[in-house]
Amino acid sequence: MDETLTDQAPPVPEELAPEEDPYESLTPRQIVAELDKYIVGQHEAKRAVAIALRNRWRRLRVEEELREEILPNNIIMIGPTGVGKTEISRRLARLSDAPFIKVEASKFTEVGYVGRDVESMIRDLMEISVNMVRQEWEDEVYEQAEQQVEDRLLDLLLPPLKSEDSSGAMRRYLVDKLGVVEAAPEEPATAGAQAQRERSREKLRKLLADGKLEDRKVEVETSQSRMPFIEVLSPMGLEDMDINMSEMLEDMLPKRKKRRQVTVSEARRILLQEELAKLVDMDEVVNEAVYRTENSGIVFLDEIDKIAGEKVTGGPDVSREGVQRDLLPVVEGSNVQTKYGLVRTDHILFIAAGAFHVSKPSDLIPEIQGRFPIRVELRSLTAEDFERILTEPRNALTLQYQALLDAEGVKLSFTEDSIREIARTAAEVNDAMENIGARRLHTIMTRLLDDILFDVPDVDHGEVVLDADDVRERLQDVVQNTDLRKYIL
Repeated sequence: MDETLTDQAPPVPEELAPEEDPYESLTPRQIVAELDKYIVGQHEAKRAVAIALRNRWRRLRVEEELREEILPNNIIMIGPTGVGKTEISRRLARLSDAPFIKVEASKFTEVGYVGRDVESMIRDLMEISVNMVRQEWEDEVYEQAEQQVEDRLLDLLLPPLKSEDSSGAMRRYLVDKLGVVEAAPEEPATAGAQAQRERSREKLRKLLADGKLEDRKVEVETSQSRMPFIEVLSPMGLEDMDINMSEMLEDMLPKRKKRRQVTVSEARRILLQEELAKLVDMDEVVNEAVYRTENSGIVFLDEIDKIAGEKVTGGPDVSREGVQRDLLPVVEGSNVQTKYGLVRTDHILFIAAGAFHVSKPSDLIPEIQGRFPIRVELRSLTAEDFERILTEPRNALTLQYQALLDAEGVKLSFTEDSIREIARTAAEVNDAMENIGARRLHTIMTRLLDDILFDVPDVDHGEVVLDADDVRERLQDVVQNTDLRKYIL
């Protein structure tokens, strides 16, 4: 990329530089360029999230005393469904390898009512972060674990020479060319016996590597947890309790060992999990996950317009304003109790989104509005946008269907005028019915290729080329029929 597009960051003192920095190579222009590969248009929203992400990198370069005072500028995205609000946030998280969770504000209830409380989204985000870090660390030691599993499998197929059993007789283990283990009494183990065992072990190793022993039965020892049947009565449910009762009871009760006869392929899976658990320090995983959650976590709060509205002065129903007030301390910064310990939310980036057809952002309580200082409006998609969506992104629908049919040996292609006609039809249907944005393209494409997708396993289509006339013919009933509800996915 041209050097003129790269932000010039000031030199960073070594003591302030974090060990792992996922943002260093991501300038705002580069972030927008990456988002452009998957999302058409909405440049203002892309700029806003790019700046927010880069500010995290900048904050980590500030001296520690001031670093804690720099809070993220949370964002509200305003726009109809299907214009890219969720996709922008999800792609941003993937781009930076940040823990990410999407939640719907309408699912939360205020404290005292049965349902999920707002703090549960932080607990879920922390769980995602732990799984992410654990997976990364397991990938780093995977080869080492595989080697240890291979050694353990060889020990199961060819047990080590025993010194002396209870009767005083010695036993020697022989392996035939197929890897069958036989035991025979012998005199005390000698250097020759050890050498023969090593040769047999190497033969078995080669057979194991060639996959010739996958169906051979071996005996492995597995642990089974004794979990009592206890029902805890809690409005939040067992999974959302501050104290993780399941794990606490599991640690208190002894684990029962059980020996099982399994195939080598199944034993490899069981032993691999055990070896990975030994090589990965979960305490360190949790520490790293807490750091990532607190400093790079992203919460996408969808349907925030559903909890905005008129104030409720009384009544038994859940108050929308009550949910907002419960949400306020989490967004502005507080400590949330999780099963991994306290997690601070001060520097978690919150991106809220809503269509705001009925309500408007000013209907939110002033405190919530103040915690989302950045507002960006996403425009509705036009026929020209649909045309670009069908061709430009790396995951374009046309490419997806071409790949799907290629699996059946069918080469599918679209002419330029067919793409234009599909885009025009999608825009026309959105105008006539509910505007569901780019999701309408899924409806149109499925309807367009319905016959081909159904018949292709039984009928040899060879090569299929769709032009504008084919599109009009296949979609004419969709356009002409005023009741299009059955075509909405």
